[in-house]
Amino acid sequence: MATSRSAALRERLDHPVIDADGHTIEFGPGVAEKLRDLAGDDAARHYLAAGGFGWYRLTSEQRRDTRLVRPPWWALPSENTLDRATAMLPRLLRDRLDETGIDFAVLYPSTGLFATAIENAEMRQAVCRAHNEYHAEAYAEVADRAIPVAIIPMRTPGEALAELDYAVGELGMRAVMMEGCVRRPVAAAARDHPDAARWAAWIDNLCVDSPYDYDPVWQRCLDLGIAPAFHAAGMGWGSRTSPTNYMYNHIGHFGAAGEATCKAMFFGGVTRRFPELRCAFLEGGVGWAVGLFNDIVGHWEKRNRDAVRKYDPARLDQAQLLTLLREHGGPVVRRHDAELEGYVASQGRRAEPDGVDDFAAAGIDAHEDLVERFVPHFFFGCEADDPANALAFDPRVNAFGVELGAIFSSDIGHWDVPDITAVLEEAHELVERELLDDDDFRAFVFANTVRLYTGTNPKFFDGTVVEDACRAEIETQAELA
Repeated sequence: MATSRSAALRERLDHPVIDADGHTIEFGPGVAEKLRDLAGDDAARHYLAAGGFGWYRLTSEQRRDTRLVRPPWWALPSENTLDRATAMLPRLLRDRLDETGIDFAVLYPSTGLFATAIENAEMRQAVCRAHNEYHAEAYAEVADRAIPVAIIPMRTPGEALAELDYAVGELGMRAVMMEGCVRRPVAAAARDHPDAARWAAWIDNLCVDSPYDYDPVWQRCLDLGIAPAFHAAGMGWGSRTSPTNYMYNHIGHFGAAGEATCKAMFFGGVTRRFPELRCAFLEGGVGWAVGLFNDIVGHWEKRNRDAVRKYDPARLDQAQLLTLLREHGGPVVRRHDAELEGYVASQGRRAEPDGVDDFAAAGIDAHEDLVERFVPHFFFGCEADDPANALAFDPRVNAFGVELGAIFSSDIGHWDVPDITAVLEEAHELVERELLDDDDFRAFVFANTVRLYTGTNPKFFDGTVVEDACRAEIETQAELA
């Protein structure tokens, strides 16, 4: 067999390659077997029969009438049957990882991505647990090269804590996927217009204005040595609600969902209260994070608790404004001369906001705090074909010249990877184009992912083929800190 270009590239590197976001394709009967044990035959039959979305059962007129969002379709490898089987079969994956140039992979589900969105609480929790039991058993024999994540439902802190304790504490899983954005009903609509309430919803980002306190969840993650990862979907809210075009709904939706949770964790003070917490936002790239970080800096400089007082209506010089209006107002203003004094007085009335420091929960007192509350905590899953990956490493773009935590994410198992042996080589094209240097690439495919996982669990990579390299990297990072 000829050596793939990715495998040849890996031979030239002096460091391992860690895939932060590959995907399994679940063997349906295997998950159904677990679900049957947990929730009975009816639940297992329903799981096996689901196989699609309600969208397919409606006419085009019904879809438009209800604005039912077009969901994913033809999302898994088919023509490349070998790659399809590779994502399904742990042993085959292990046998082919060298061919991909990947040393170690963290694997996310496929059908399991939708498990946290199941409305029925009992079914949601059972399906998440069934996936966790299935993956823990199926991938135990390849744990030196690949590990699956546990699916953690987040509708309430209680269900999140229960599954964290089970998946990590009992099944021994080392990585988790959480629901970062929870769709909740608008209380007034449910009360006053129950027939229409299902169309009235808001997005709970878990950290700002949530009806629940999720701090116990973040603390349990630290206690268990877990770096929570969010693989949330933004399709179905915002502008991504087309009933006919999946691509229109898909583009940017992971980034939108990631931004909602990341921004909320910052403004909600999660990273201030839990300084050791590390989080990942997957499959949306890093372009949105570059924009978010720079926007946060710019907004704080204009609207921190001291600067914002420049806009306090009480500081308006009413006499000066009245004079300027009369001197420079022109005919439109002159026609209202009798009203000017009252108008100016109305502009100077003191507002009574609930608070004038939107950055208070984050605890931002100086520029250094902006960096500390954001940069070391957040990591961003970047697919190989995204040229915006280079922005994470460009000091000319990012405020204070920081680098953001971009992590290599293959997405093998899904439609955007026609050949799993080409992914690493494709990611390296940014080096060939001189948009990244060798050190940047090393951080992208190795060091940043080590920082993500070992920041909360120094033993995360123990027992894997990258254990020694990761331990050496931890020591290097400690020396540089």
